[in-house]
Amino acid sequence: MGYQLKKFHFQELDWVFCFPDSGNRGKYQDYYVLFTDRKKQQPQEERVRLGEILNRSEFEDHFPHTVGFFKNPSGEGTNFKPDYMEIRFVGSIEDFWLFLNAINL
Repeated sequence: MGYQLKKFHFQELDWVFCFPDSGNRGKYQDYYVLFTDRKKQQPQEERVRLGEILNRSEFEDHFPHTVGFFKNPSGEGTNFKPDYMEIRFVGSIEDFWLFLNAINL
């Protein structure tokens, strides 16, 4: 089986985190992810440490978040319509860690 990303869409923020299927160990906050802020004029994927993104006030000050988990590619731009495998309401960072545990990240 080929390389596959596990993707999370924070719907209200329109942020997408893509976790690679290998290469990360330890605490989730130290994982490297591909991050896209889809609200930007020209969204670009950037490789960042998850903790850096989750510490932003945009994230911390706007709980709860609606988070959709998906694997398959979907359209881009205005055609972005992921086929969610699961959607959860995340009321705290601990809830997000539990979500990651539940899908065996």
